[in-house]
Amino acid sequence: MQYIRNYNPNPDRDRAYKIAFTVTLIGNLILVVGKVVGTYFTQSAALYADTANSISDLIYSIAMVIGLWIAIQPPDLTHPQGHARFEPVVGLVLSLMMTIAGYEALRNAIDRFFSGAQPIQFDLPTIILLGSAAIKTGMYLIVRKLALQTESISLRIAAQDNLSDILTSFAAFIGIIGSTLIHPLFDPIAGVLVSLWIFRAAFRAGKENISFLTGAGANAEVREKIIQTAKGVSGVQNVHHMMTDYVGPKLLVDMHINLPNEASLAEVHAVEDAVIAACKPYPKSIAPMSMSNPWGKIDLPNQIEQAQSSPRTIYK
Repeated sequence: MQYIRNYNPNPDRDRAYKIAFTVTLIGNLILVVGKVVGTYFTQSAALYADTANSISDLIYSIAMVIGLWIAIQPPDLTHPQGHARFEPVVGLVLSLMMTIAGYEALRNAIDRFFSGAQPIQFDLPTIILLGSAAIKTGMYLIVRKLALQTESISLRIAAQDNLSDILTSFAAFIGIIGSTLIHPLFDPIAGVLVSLWIFRAAFRAGKENISFLTGAGANAEVREKIIQTAKGVSGVQNVHHMMTDYVGPKLLVDMHINLPNEASLAEVHAVEDAVIAACKPYPKSIAPMSMSNPWGKIDLPNQIEQAQSSPRTIYK
């Protein structure tokens, strides 16, 4: 009796995760140390907000390492379908941390605005922010490449977060320049904008992870792509049933396809495999697919007819 799903080790994926973990942790740690020192000596609100964002990134990266390590563990009797749902649980906690960081950045910027901001010298903060953008650019390119290789939603989100940080560092950089060349209040205004960006990122991350936890389905575009792709596979006459829901960050697809009456059991299974392979990129995180062939009767023994009309679940 089999109680857990089949599991195939993936050493290439594990190695890619280790590289992503190392790059993310070391990169964010360097940025936090540099920005904390810069904020202490300059008292820049924009740099303070960007520092708060980097601290939340460091916490995020630590939690991401823990969450992904648990999520890639093999299925067991306590979690027969695997541990994928641990990823969105960690993601929700991180969304809360990002929200707290955004609040702290906003509070500091508002206090500085009403207390009378002073111009920031065009020296250390500028160097720190330019260096931060350069480091984040490198992290974005590396993590994005690994996300594409592993088809990991968590790494994809981490890469997008790095891209967002590049933009927030640029906003803080503009604030420091503006406080020197235009008006001192330019710096706290930039701090407010950076904090709003943090809130936006926290909201989007929280919304996505809640969808993963509550079994939300794919959006209309992905559903239509899956259906049209399945119909384009040779031998498929129609798709009359298709349901999707997220199991953690993985998308589960339940599909019923119509095949010719004379199709043999081996042909049915071959078409099923072809449909699964064709649909996998929509999205790349697609998980098991349950499929059946209920198209009338066939000229085979009764037990084979029953096997054809019963859903067959294939685990990848």
